[in-house]
Amino acid sequence: MEVFPIRTDEDHRAAVAEIERLWDAEPGSEAFNRLDVLATLVDAYEAHRWPLQSLDPVDTLRAEMELNGRTLRDLGDLIGRNRATEVLKRQRPLTLAMVRKLHSAWRIPADRLIGEYPLAETV
Repeated sequence: MEVFPIRTDEDHRAAVAEIERLWDAEPGSEAFNRLDVLATLVDAYEAHRWPLQSLDPVDTLRAEMELNGRTLRDLGDLIGRNRATEVLKRQRPLTLAMVRKLHSAWRIPADRLIGEYPLAETV
C-alpha cells in the first residue's frame, strides 16, 4: 500500500477520487486500510487548507464548491442563478430557504451557513 502526502489541491483531488473508488472496500482488507489512510490524509489537508473556524457562510459555500467541483451553475440550480451570483459577490445574504436547500442537497452543516457576515457596500 503506497500512499503519498497531500501537498497540493491536485494531490487532494486525486486522493478524493481514490477514496470514492475504494468507498465500498471490505473492512480489514488492503483496500480498506488504504481508504482509512487516505481519509486521514485528506482530513488533515482540508483542515489545514480550509480551516472551518475562519470561514464565514460565503467562504464556507465557496470552499464546498471548490472541494466538490461544484460550479456557479450548480449553485444557481439550487437557489436561482441571479441569487447565486449575488450571494457569492456578497450582494445578497443567504436566506433560511437557501440554507435549507444547501443543507439538504449538498449536506453543508446548516450552522456553517447561518452566521453573520458583511455584505458588499451598494452604491
